[in-house]
Amino acid sequence: MHHPTRQVFVCNQQRPPGHPRGSCAARGAPAVLQALWGELQKRQAFEQVGITYSGCLGPCEGGVNLVVYPENVLYQGVTAGDVPEIFDQHLVGGTPVERLRAPASTW
Repeated sequence: MHHPTRQVFVCNQQRPPGHPRGSCAARGAPAVLQALWGELQKRQAFEQVGITYSGCLGPCEGGVNLVVYPENVLYQGVTAGDVPEIFDQHLVGGTPVERLRAPASTW
């Protein structure tokens, strides 16, 4: 088993419709996860990036949320369309995507 340089956890929490906190799944987490896995496969970046779905990461109202380790960067409001930029700039390039980064007060 390889030890990737970066590990991405994607919230896939699903709550009932109308729940006051909402959920990442209802905001498109499955599509974001599929886009990440698709980029991983397309780029054959298995040695560099690990992608795992997770339960709730906390700030549900800002989802879709994902966190990248080892930098401990929390992204909010991520869409499947953001995935290539996250891959290029952060997962491969090492520079977080500031426009998607959650404010420090959030996490």
